Amino acid sequence: MIDTEMCRKYLETIFEDTPAKIVISKPPANSEFIKIKAAGTDKGYLFEKFTRKQAFHENLSPENALERCLGLLSSGWSQLNVWGNSKEFSLSVSKKGKLLFSKRQIDAQNGDIPKENPHNRKKNYIITEDKPFPALVDMGIFTKEGKIAKPMYDKFRQINRFVEIVDDAVKERSEPVSPLKVMDFGCDKSYLTFVLYHYFTEIKGIETEMLGLDLKADVIEKCSAAAEKYGYKGLRFETGDIGSASMQGRLDIAVTLHACDTATDYALFNAVMRGAEMIFSVPCCQHELNGQMKTDNFKILTRYGIVKERIAALCTDSIRANLLEYCGYKTQLLEFIDFEHTPKNILIRAVRRKNSAGNKKMYLSEAEKLMQEFSFEPTFYKLLKEAGKI
Repeated sequence: MIDTEMCRKYLETIFEDTPAKIVISKPPANSEFIKIKAAGTDKGYLFEKFTRKQAFHENLSPENALERCLGLLSSGWSQLNVWGNSKEFSLSVSKKGKLLFSKRQIDAQNGDIPKENPHNRKKNYIITEDKPFPALVDMGIFTKEGKIAKPMYDKFRQINRFVEIVDDAVKERSEPVSPLKVMDFGCDKSYLTFVLYHYFTEIKGIETEMLGLDLKADVIEKCSAAAEKYGYKGLRFETGDIGSASMQGRLDIAVTLHACDTATDYALFNAVMRGAEMIFSVPCCQHELNGQMKTDNFKILTRYGIVKERIAALCTDSIRANLLEYCGYKTQLLEFIDFEHTPKNILIRAVRRKNSAGNKKMYLSEAEKLMQEFSFEPTFYKLLKEAGKI
């Protein structure tokens, strides 16, 4: 048990600095959720609670947000990180229930926003402040005055980085087919879906038919209404599971942003089976291989939990990349800006190309040797094998 009165005092200190972003992690063993985060809004805070497959949203007043944080820390969650107007805070709970509190001064004007480096200057952005469009204003990325909303700056950078990577691949290809068929697997609130549709149709001038797929019916209903409101005739949304999504019909570009664990594998499989020209995927929560990982020769890599988790995640995406190469794609694993600033910031970019039989055999052999060494049975490999692709 923690000292709830002391915890409340720490939280009151934190909330006096008007938090822009809150991240609550290290849940208790019996928790349904693996992470909770919150962003400041005009009326309070938007909380997002993540399971391994879904995210749930809830708006709370500042007072209720404080109570929610107190309740979580009292019920077994052991780490809270907050970026406020002038300070960054950390509040953690030790195994014995001791509260550990720290704070440091940060730039009062920029809050938790990292300073730009030469690769992320405004002039390089494809989506810019001087040309905001209604969808991003309504979603809170931009204010009505056309400025980036402070709590959403990380999301703005994330979206732009994704679009830049897509743009690089699109510019290398010949004139695309028309209409361009695009699918966003696990679109969630569809920040990226609307931005990509705007990019293809308004910036590149390509006729586009785009589908956003997600499990949450209420989110899909709102996104569909928004698409109609903006007159996006080529953009539609459907409720459905990535694993059971139809694999019929032409697909030119497949997109997944933080599809959790094996949901990424099902999206990649769907894209391969439909002969997608390009695939852009940012995986998330690669737990599958972490649970399978066993080895006699490299026990040092499985002895320490944090090392095992990171090695398993890297192996997951390395195998996915090699299997995509085997299936006829030039595949790259690129650094991607993740708004949570975690090591999980890899983007898989795969573009269809001709590949020699010798190279295909090499990529498959490398993946299978790694799988054999660590007793891996990745879902993407199993799906391809069951479909006769391997």
